[in-house]
Amino acid sequence: MYKICVFAGTTEGRELVERLCRQSVRVWACVATEYGETLIPPAENLTVSARRMTAGEMAELFAAQGFAAVVDATHPYASAVTENIAAACERTGTAYLRLLRGSGDAPEDAVFVPDIAAAVDYLNTLEGNVLLTTGSKELSRYTGIRNFAGRVYARVLPMEDSLALCRAAGLPPSHVIAMQGPFSREMNAATLRSTGAVCLVTKDTGTPGGFGEKIAAARDAGARLVVVGRPPQREGLPFAAVWEELSRRFGLTRRPRVTVAGIGPGSREAMTGEVLSAVADAECCIGARRMTEAVTRPGQAAFDAVSPETIAGLIREHGEFDRFAVVMSGDVGFFSGAKKLLPLLADCDVRILPGLSSLSYLCARLGASYEDVRPVSLHGRERDIVPDVRSNRRVFALVGGENGAGALCRRLAESGLGDVTVHVGERLSYPDEKVTTGAAAEMAEKTFQSLSAVLIENEKAADRVVTHGLPDESFLRSGQGPVVPMTKSEVRAVCLSKLQLTESACCWDVGAGTGSVAIEMALQARGGRVFAVERREDALALLAENCRRLGADNVTVVSGTAPACCADLPAPTHVFIGGSAGNLKEIVALALEKNPAVRIVATAIALESVAELTACVRSFGFAETETVSLTVARDKKAGPYHLMTGQNPIYIFTMQGGRT
Repeated sequence: MYKICVFAGTTEGRELVERLCRQSVRVWACVATEYGETLIPPAENLTVSARRMTAGEMAELFAAQGFAAVVDATHPYASAVTENIAAACERTGTAYLRLLRGSGDAPEDAVFVPDIAAAVDYLNTLEGNVLLTTGSKELSRYTGIRNFAGRVYARVLPMEDSLALCRAAGLPPSHVIAMQGPFSREMNAATLRSTGAVCLVTKDTGTPGGFGEKIAAARDAGARLVVVGRPPQREGLPFAAVWEELSRRFGLTRRPRVTVAGIGPGSREAMTGEVLSAVADAECCIGARRMTEAVTRPGQAAFDAVSPETIAGLIREHGEFDRFAVVMSGDVGFFSGAKKLLPLLADCDVRILPGLSSLSYLCARLGASYEDVRPVSLHGRERDIVPDVRSNRRVFALVGGENGAGALCRRLAESGLGDVTVHVGERLSYPDEKVTTGAAAEMAEKTFQSLSAVLIENEKAADRVVTHGLPDESFLRSGQGPVVPMTKSEVRAVCLSKLQLTESACCWDVGAGTGSVAIEMALQARGGRVFAVERREDALALLAENCRRLGADNVTVVSGTAPACCADLPAPTHVFIGGSAGNLKEIVALALEKNPAVRIVATAIALESVAELTACVRSFGFAETETVSLTVARDKKAGPYHLMTGQNPIYIFTMQGGRT
């Protein structure tokens, strides 16, 4: 097993050690202090050396351990240590790699000085307090600052050696800030304000060293940034190139760590602490721009991406990063892109963090529970919400598009649901959030944000009959012409039971007549579609009117003779044949061609039709068939008496295609 040594005195050095520890190699991490040792997570294949070494001691260690390579990931300002490591590698013939830290992007108004002496000279031209963030080792060189003990505050590591150097320099305890980073923008700004510092002195520590957070904090607190110049560095490679070189030499594999996090409605205040911590810890953040801008820290790498394929591609392309945060709005388990993304991340270590959903947030704002709410999404999806509103007392919808909430309210009003109550939430969790409540007809005239959360309340839905078998009187049967044929209630109830409809069924009703079967199909398959095929001109208007009156919004009326007019229809999951105009065999053949697993129910009264259906049962090789003869008698008043009057007997054929 290969042995790799890393001098890991920096953030990126520790990151390299962690990544190597997940490989089949032995890792030796060298740090200068025992405190540095505590910052490296333990691993079975890891040995940590916590001591300062001379070039000679390094050479002895390299020779004794026989390292396959040594990676110098020391601080850019520790030039003497870098020279010692390089010399020891050369003496022992050990492969040497220098991991370079990239420079930060300081603002134009920052003051750059070549060294500490120049920094002292500049600070002596200013009045006011100074915050030093350059560490304790060179603190004594800043004592030339005028009124050093009274003006200067030093942030150092919480170690006895650091505190001793502060005492030796003459700093009072009240001017010593002993803390371990990394420091956020907010923490840096708070330190500047609490010390009253007008100037922050730092080295160009690059993104891993928190340089971006210092830049942003100085801007927030109105403090001047003084940057002490970086000494010339030995030639080396950035993190990604070092990892690529190690992978090439030692057969390492990359398995990125990806956190898929729900950030809630959008504001930081509505995000969980766990999500904020995961995003802050990530090297790279991916998501829609609105979301990455809400969570990324200064200097943190971020990519604007929404599609699962693009996100997965970015993770694979950027080998310089090991920890990714993919941020998604709301809750990752609630109409989220996480469902399609996760199968694409099989070669990653994935952690999922939930967020606050817009459903729970809006209901909380309304003081309402949500255990009985039917959730749907109209954001980037095609769906008619009217059947859901007719069937449920409360429906929640995520709405997108130009004034999507207004268009939704207009659709409800046009469908006879103008009196339902609609609550529209805009900019939820932000200071300018807005929740508007009113009847759908009234809200249809308003304009809303493109991305809104909507809660619809329909009290009348509580009384909706859920069983099939609507009374025959519910359907109009005649208009300007003769009475249109209709499948009667009792027969219809049996046929619907035999169909075994599903919530999202795609149905054909061939020979729909008044639409009694098509409408009952639509009311049961609320999430599906029904195509009502009818060739009689006098029946088409009645069919459309019955659909409108009974709220069958997911019925499409198809004018023409089957099977010709069905050629372009979607493949059916269920077919009801109430009339075939002599084309029964052809209709069955087309349905089976479009979906070999289709379930067909057909009725026959005439013996010729019974014979034709029996022939179909024999010739098409169905996986399952059943024939039922049904006789119904209804009461009829005759004077003071009620007599039972028999209806025409009817045959109901059920044919199930072979499942694929």
